[in-house]
Amino acid sequence: MVAPNHTLAAWLDRRVSQTPNKPALTFEGETWTYANFADRTKKVAALLRAGGVQHGDRVAYLAFNHPTFLESMFACARLGAIFVPLNFRLTGPELAFMLDDAGVHTLIVGPDHRAIIDGVRSDVPVERWIGVEGGPEGWEDYEELLAASTAIDDIAVTDAEDTALIMYTSGTTGHPKGAMLTHANIWWNNTGTMLTGEYTDNETSLVIAPLFHIGGLNVTTLVVMQRGGRIILHRHFDPAAAIEAIETYEVSSLFGVPAMFLFMSQLPQFDTADLSSIRVTICGGAPVPEPLMKRYAGIGVPFQQGYGLTETSPSLTVLTKEHTAARLGSAGRPVFFMDMKLMAEDGSTVTEPFTKGEICARGPNIMKGYWNRPEATAEAIDPDGWFRTGDAGYVDEDGFYFVVDRVKDMVISGGENVYPAEVEEALLGHEAITEVAVIGTPSEQWGEAVCAVVHLVAGSTLSLDELRAYAEDHLARYKLPTRLEVVDEIPHNASGKMLKRELRDRFA
Repeated sequence: MVAPNHTLAAWLDRRVSQTPNKPALTFEGETWTYANFADRTKKVAALLRAGGVQHGDRVAYLAFNHPTFLESMFACARLGAIFVPLNFRLTGPELAFMLDDAGVHTLIVGPDHRAIIDGVRSDVPVERWIGVEGGPEGWEDYEELLAASTAIDDIAVTDAEDTALIMYTSGTTGHPKGAMLTHANIWWNNTGTMLTGEYTDNETSLVIAPLFHIGGLNVTTLVVMQRGGRIILHRHFDPAAAIEAIETYEVSSLFGVPAMFLFMSQLPQFDTADLSSIRVTICGGAPVPEPLMKRYAGIGVPFQQGYGLTETSPSLTVLTKEHTAARLGSAGRPVFFMDMKLMAEDGSTVTEPFTKGEICARGPNIMKGYWNRPEATAEAIDPDGWFRTGDAGYVDEDGFYFVVDRVKDMVISGGENVYPAEVEEALLGHEAITEVAVIGTPSEQWGEAVCAVVHLVAGSTLSLDELRAYAEDHLARYKLPTRLEVVDEIPHNASGKMLKRELRDRFA
């Protein structure tokens, strides 16, 4: 048995013992103290156990952000069950794959997603169906079940190395894989983030990212709750509502991807609202573009950036706000308990600064493995515990990591390695471009050609010659795009990452 007091249920009980009357969570005008919230989780544990959920069983959740997500997750931890958050943007067949793959016993679904589940209901092995915010025919009502339940105080005998969550990867290529995150993974992620980042016990953090996403859950929500702060939870992202909440609740921190912060900054009230309570904005998923960073700096709001993956719980590096401007484009230094290195193509360790290699990480954040995928686990984690991220990067002379690109996204043109992220960063400076994705497309002459897929400012036009003329001042000639495609929209997955696979399928 390893550190059972590190389990999710145990540390929530510990938090309640220290700050029972402190506000834990606010949602759509209603606030729960830590004691209120914990009592509900204990009743949810009771209703799940009454329905047959046992240690190791899987309970899945599908809905927009809602307090019942967190209640169900902590309830599963109390029973030693495994919580499986599902991406609410997926199609019925995609969800059915995950439900079948995880062997889900109980499925909890919000009102906006019951129809899509009903469409695949006969295809999945789920034994119990529970509806949040109402339970129509064929669904048990979550609140009715909770009201009829008596809170259970006992915590199932659970090792900190037992799986707490199965979080499915974004699936930018092939079928998604379920990353098994243990109670210990989450504990050490939270602790490392607290030691390296900006959170305090008086934190009021606005959660606008989806909770099914590792960033929305483990970069902010659980870290702030373990610290004893307050979460302002939004059902979904609305830039105007986010600005209003910052003023109303004097929000001190929030996490998002660059697109979220961009949309907020484009609203007229961004310049007139009182956002002075914000101590730090935490951005992940991609580096913050310099113009966006300057836009926020202009109203006194700094950025903290970070890098991580679902498989790493997620925090690998943090670029604190005092380093953001000086280390533009950096993902930061490793979080407190994480070892990191760069691996060359021959498997050796890269030791020279500014020399590219694959980013590898080892530490207590690293997942247990992929659910029912021993071969994929062995490919990702070597016998010494090093996890291969699949990301290419380099380290400067002061130990700051820079993520260059996905190894698989690299374009090899005329024998030269072209990293799309570098080209994208350069092209984003063009005044007509709002978003760009660089991919490799087949070329008889060069093997692969550099293709820029761009979304333009409304009313703008752009030719390939104009784009190349602009980029010549920023990039070596072999990195210049030889093909330009203008699109109405660049596809993204639910985590905000570009779906370059779809672009390659379309244009290659």
